Amino acid sequence: MPPSRPTLKDVALRAGVSITTVSVVLNGKRQGVRVPEATRQRVQKAAAELGYRPNEMARGLRRRSSQAIGFLSDEVTTTPFAVAMLAAAQTEAARNGFLLITVNIGRSPNDADMERALDSLVQHQVSSLVVAHMFHQEVEPLPGLPETTIFLNCRATSGSFRSIIPSETAAAYDATRELLAHGHTRIAYLGDDTGLVASSLRLAGYRQALAEAGIRPDPRLRLGVLPRVSGGVHGGELLDLPDDVRPTGVFCFNDQVAMGFYRAARQRGLSVPHDISVIGFDDQEFIASELDPPLTTMRLPHAEMGKLAIQTLLGHDTSSASWQPNGTGEVARLECPLVRRASVTAVRPVRLPA
Repeated sequence: MPPSRPTLKDVALRAGVSITTVSVVLNGKRQGVRVPEATRQRVQKAAAELGYRPNEMARGLRRRSSQAIGFLSDEVTTTPFAVAMLAAAQTEAARNGFLLITVNIGRSPNDADMERALDSLVQHQVSSLVVAHMFHQEVEPLPGLPETTIFLNCRATSGSFRSIIPSETAAAYDATRELLAHGHTRIAYLGDDTGLVASSLRLAGYRQALAEAGIRPDPRLRLGVLPRVSGGVHGGELLDLPDDVRPTGVFCFNDQVAMGFYRAARQRGLSVPHDISVIGFDDQEFIASELDPPLTTMRLPHAEMGKLAIQTLLGHDTSSASWQPNGTGEVARLECPLVRRASVTAVRPVRLPA
């Protein structure tokens, strides 16, 4: 396998400066940014020692002007779960007279995959770029991307980019508050144990809601599981806890986990919501509304995020998105609406059959 191509990050580490400084020195002047000559020479020396060269394909994106926008994704275009982002982006682009050109590069793409995809978009003369991910992720931008690039359903970890992500912590807070409003105080959290970015953010919202209600989280009521149906089935062990510990309400990391938890409850002779209230996350099509009973859940704002990405690229007024600092860039966290259905009701004591 050939050695990996040196990146801006490698040069920054060698020179002992920020990635932004390296970008300013090697990729041209940026208005309002001044780099001392000694620092500039140190960066250039580090780049020469490492054999760094600019990404000409990405530079091509900056030079071109057309009525086409590139949409670069991992699996957004091939999954029904997040395709609403693409559909909304296409609609908004078309409404403004632009064509959206999509390139799907698969899960966990490397720099070579990204460069090939960028080359394809340059050949189509796109004027700007959206980088989208199916799941909320933190992403290190490929060196040389235009500064106008929008990161969708992912947060750029460096550079002056704008990122659009769901407001995970606030949504988990709202989900837990919904159970509290129905009188539940023994509320369990069936979280993700695979290290997804959303996991710790949703856990924080759950804890915040309990703290504000004066409830000390019981570690026995927090369980990490696979974010799939099987994980929810495994989470049924919460229902085997002693009567004075067993939860009356459960907040699940996603709708698939909730689906599995429904199954676990029925295996124990319990029903939702009569014996146990359940709230999910995502509002996944063909799952949340089709469960019996239909699942109360938090809806990921995929369509709103896709529309906002195009509006931002086209220079529309997006101040209502409440952009916040993200390093040298900005991030917009969009609200996840609560979708009330029939899986949450007033607290009742849980009684397992003899």
